[in-house]
Amino acid sequence: MTAHNLILNTDSYKLTHYLQYPPGTEVVNSYIEPRGGALPDVVFFGLQAFIKEYLTKPITQADIDEAEAVAMAHLGVFNRAGWQRILDKHNGLLPIEIEAVPEGTVLGTRVPVVQVRNTDPEFFWLPTYVETALLRAVWYPTTVASLSFACKKVLRRYLDETAEAPDQVLPFQLHDFGARGATSDEAAGLGGAGHLVNFMGSDTIAALLVARRYYGEPMAGFSIPASEHSTMTTWGKAAEVDAYRNMIGRFAGPNKLLAFVVDSYDLWNAVDKLVGAELKECIEHAGGRVVIRPDSGDPIAVVPRIVEHLMAKFGHRVNAKGYRVLPDYIRVIQGDGVNLESLPRILEALKMRGLSTENVAFGMGAGLLQKVDRDTMKWAMKASQAVVGGQARDVFKDPITDPGKRSKAGRWAVVRAPAGYEALRLEEIGGRENLLRPVFRDGALLIDETFDAIRARGAGL
Repeated sequence: MTAHNLILNTDSYKLTHYLQYPPGTEVVNSYIEPRGGALPDVVFFGLQAFIKEYLTKPITQADIDEAEAVAMAHLGVFNRAGWQRILDKHNGLLPIEIEAVPEGTVLGTRVPVVQVRNTDPEFFWLPTYVETALLRAVWYPTTVASLSFACKKVLRRYLDETAEAPDQVLPFQLHDFGARGATSDEAAGLGGAGHLVNFMGSDTIAALLVARRYYGEPMAGFSIPASEHSTMTTWGKAAEVDAYRNMIGRFAGPNKLLAFVVDSYDLWNAVDKLVGAELKECIEHAGGRVVIRPDSGDPIAVVPRIVEHLMAKFGHRVNAKGYRVLPDYIRVIQGDGVNLESLPRILEALKMRGLSTENVAFGMGAGLLQKVDRDTMKWAMKASQAVVGGQARDVFKDPITDPGKRSKAGRWAVVRAPAGYEALRLEEIGGRENLLRPVFRDGALLIDETFDAIRARGAGL
C-alpha cells in the first residue's frame, strides 16, 4: 500500500466543487447523521482514529503534484491554487473545525454525531470536499459498534432471564471472529475496535492495534488458545481423540481456558464418545474450562442439543432462576451462522428447553464486520448552513419523491433530553450543554479520548 494522499481521498466529482458555490461564499457547515435504518441505537465511534491517522499530518508538495497529475488525467480539473494556498498559508494542515459527540455515546437516529466547517473563508470548499473520507471514517465503525450493541442488548435480556450472574458472563459472550471476512486490515481494525466498545472478546488483532495506537489502550480485548479444522484433521479421523487430548495437554490448567472444534467428522460421536467418555475425567480435572465448538448445521437446532448432550455426560445444576447450567469446567461456543437475526432465535431455543444462556458464548464473523453498509443506518453528510457575502443562509434538501431524505438546516447542537438525546438548532440551545464539542481544529486534535472512557459511556446495560 502507498502512503496516504488526503487530497485524493475523495470522490471524483468533489474535485470540481470548488467552482460550483455561489460567489462570495465564506463558510460552509455540514453535519453527519444516521437517518434511520435497521438499528435503533447509535454507538458513536471511530472519529479519533481517523483524525490522528489522516488530519494531524500535513499535506505535502508531493501530494499536490500527485493529485494534480491524477486529477488532470482523470477529468481535467484540479484546484491547484487552493491546495497550494493550504500548504503555504496553513503549513499543509486543513483549516477546518470538527465538532462531535463524545465517542461511545449511545444516541437515537436522526441526531448529528459530527459537524464540520471551515475556519478560513478562503477555503469554504473544504468541509464538503472531505465528505467522502470523513463520512466513511464515521459510518463504518459506528455501525459495527451499534450492531454489536444491539447483540449485547439481546444477550443481556436472556442472561437476565436465565442466568444468576449476567455481569460476569456478558463481557465475553460475543467474540469477534470477523478479521478474515473484512475487506481490509484497516476495516477489520476499525470495525473490530467498534465491537470492543461493547465486549472484551476478540480474535481480530487489528482491532487491538486500533485501540492501542489511537485510543491509548494497552490491551482492549482477550482470546484463548483454540483449534481450527486443520489442526484437528491433520491427526486423521482415527486419531481424533488424540487431537483433543493434545489441546488439553498443551493448554489446560488452573484458571485457563481453551476451545476446540468438534465437527470435523461426526459431531455427536465426538461429543458423546470422545469428549464425554474418553476425555471425561481429563476435562473434569483439568482445573480450568474447556469450550466445545460446533461449527456446522443449523445453530438453532444444534446449540441446545449439544448442551444437553454434554449435560448427559457431565451433569448439570439448576440455578436460582430454574435453568440448567453445565459444570463450570465445560461450555459451548457457537461461531457459525451467528447474526442479529439468528442470535435471539438460538437464545430462545435454549431458554425454551430450560437451558441457561450462560452455557453458550458466540462468535460472529462476517455478520459483525462485513454485512453492514452505509444504508444499514442510512448515513449521510449534508451541508446545512452557508455564509455568503457575510450573511448566514440555511442550506437543505427536501426531495418531493423521498421525504425521508429531507436534511437539516442551520448549525446544530445535541443536548440531553428526558428520553436520551435530541438535536436542535444552535440558537435554540438555551444555555444547555452542547454535546457537539470541538474535537479538531486547524490540524490539532483538541480532545484525546481513552478507550476506557468510551467504553464507560456505553456500559449502561
